[in-house]
Amino acid sequence: MAERINRCIELLALDQAIYYEGPHSGHVLTHAQGAADAATWADYMNVGMEHGSFDMAGLGEYMRGMVDAGQTRSGHPTPTVIIEAPVNGIDAAHVRYNAWQFRQLLARGVHGILLCQTENADAVRAFVESCRYPHNTIGVDPALPTPMARLKGANGRADAAVGHLGVGTRGRGAETTAAPVWGLSAEDYMARCDPWPLNPIGELLLGVKLESPEGIANCEEICAVPGLGFAEIGPGDLSLSLGYRTVPREPFPPEMREARERVLAACRNNGVAFLQSCSPDDVIAKIDQGVRVFAGHSEPAAKKGRAYQKRKMPV
Repeated sequence: MAERINRCIELLALDQAIYYEGPHSGHVLTHAQGAADAATWADYMNVGMEHGSFDMAGLGEYMRGMVDAGQTRSGHPTPTVIIEAPVNGIDAAHVRYNAWQFRQLLARGVHGILLCQTENADAVRAFVESCRYPHNTIGVDPALPTPMARLKGANGRADAAVGHLGVGTRGRGAETTAAPVWGLSAEDYMARCDPWPLNPIGELLLGVKLESPEGIANCEEICAVPGLGFAEIGPGDLSLSLGYRTVPREPFPPEMREARERVLAACRNNGVAFLQSCSPDDVIAKIDQGVRVFAGHSEPAAKKGRAYQKRKMPV
């Protein structure tokens, strides 16, 4: 029997690398596809809604298909499902104006969200706050007004101090559709749908993609925001902003190589998992470098990496 709802969090807590499958430009979102993906070789399914359709009806059917397929071989209710959201994380205002996207996604029972085009720490704080219920207060700035003080007019939306979060802004209602996907009661879901590793019992995995010069320049502050579980550079958009019409392959040109090392160091210094693509030829080297979330859609690479780390959890 699995110890957690979210298989990826269970693995990352053991310092095991995780591997994903699923396109960045959308996914087939049907009950049948969800049932088929329940038996995936990957640790999580990536659903790309940054460029793919923002299809909430389809996503709901997809998640129900996974549930109806029964427990995974690892004993989890479903594989982890993480969504690339359409909103750009260029500043806090953009994120807050589009927080409805996170509420819609979480209401379908997904296990994580990736914020693309992330450029500064204020945007990330707004992202994390938008995904949290207000009763979950780990990491919230203790200097902010209490709920009782806010009832009397104190400004509960004041900016949190650096290193802290503001109060969560997610509202009640989604638990009726999300909790059954997780196999929990509504009350348990509301307690456990909170970002890990900020909340040790949290089952929500939040990530950011740094894919602009601004995001790289601010990566240390971004990765220090409480509530993040993973981060990555986006070689495609980053290279485009640097003038490359074709995405450079590894080994990257010097400026992209420097960006990669800088973000990897920021992740390492803040206990955030670093995401990068891999192949069977370089997966072991990248594990040794500290990469813990792998793109590349390569089952052979996953098998090789799992064997290298002596992973025991079945897929």
